[in-house]
Amino acid sequence: MRRRFAGVVLALFACVGASGSEPSRAQSGRHYELSVRASRINPEAGEHPKINYTFTDKNGKITDLQHAAVDTRVVSRGQLVIWLMSHNQRLFESITGYGLHAIQPHYANRWFSTVPRELHDAGNCLGDIRLEAATGDDHSKLVDIPKPDGLAARSLELVKWLVENNPEGKWEQFLTGDGDDLLWEKVILSGSSHGSTTSARLAKQRKVARVVMFCGPRDQLESWQGLPSATPANRYFGFTHVLDTGWTGDHYCRSWQMLGLSRFGSLVNVDMAKPPFGNSRRLVTNCDVKNDPRRAHGIVVRGDAWDEVWRYLYTHPVEQTGKPGAPDPDCRMDLRRQ
Repeated sequence: MRRRFAGVVLALFACVGASGSEPSRAQSGRHYELSVRASRINPEAGEHPKINYTFTDKNGKITDLQHAAVDTRVVSRGQLVIWLMSHNQRLFESITGYGLHAIQPHYANRWFSTVPRELHDAGNCLGDIRLEAATGDDHSKLVDIPKPDGLAARSLELVKWLVENNPEGKWEQFLTGDGDDLLWEKVILSGSSHGSTTSARLAKQRKVARVVMFCGPRDQLESWQGLPSATPANRYFGFTHVLDTGWTGDHYCRSWQMLGLSRFGSLVNVDMAKPPFGNSRRLVTNCDVKNDPRRAHGIVVRGDAWDEVWRYLYTHPVEQTGKPGAPDPDCRMDLRRQ
């Protein structure tokens, strides 16, 4: 396997790490965890079996359960993390400990496997589907996802439900005065793999506080990563393992370069560095995953290893950036099949 990042020492480390400093604590409060079905709180929510989007699976198991968390013992940072992947209990415990609110909405995101393979590689369709799934607006002819079933509307309805059902969490701070939309500049879009890719795609169109991308973004033949961005480029943060096939295949590094992340610092191996990691937006790890690419793909969002890294990704001041670094010379930008 070729060396996939220049100028960074490769070394094997166990996937463990020290915790960051203890956040400020309020005098009273508690850690709240809440869940509710999307279909329960929004009568306009619908199912879309053609794209594998339903409220229960074939065995009757509920699939539209949404999650939220806040720790009112911690001084609030006034920002809301919208997590675009399956619920991650450990991650939510950490980010609420940093003073962030967090939600995991259920929206029409199961479309990927329904797209014909030849269109996957067409270079002009996945980003449009992602944008439609996120906004509920008509961006793609391949899917029909109405607004109530998009990420934006599902997140709004969940926050409105939390205002009523968890007043201690002060969720109203994330709503516009008329309650008809989220205050998107208080939102941190975040996810892993498919979720990190959709996070970055939506942030291109809608200005948000930050984007935290684990093992992503992908869409390696698409051009949307290079589009003008409503969210400033210094607000995008990426983190992956170097044995992840999205990294060894140059998918992530391509997206990071097209997003312009090299302007804000060199590539940093977190195994060999400490916060603030040179104020970089491009973080990698080579911790020991028994040489298993599948384990490498998800390791950056699992376990107790990453508190210092997660804290940096979610809370580092976006105006503090590293010195411009050179684009990765080993990164292939044209990934079309030869």
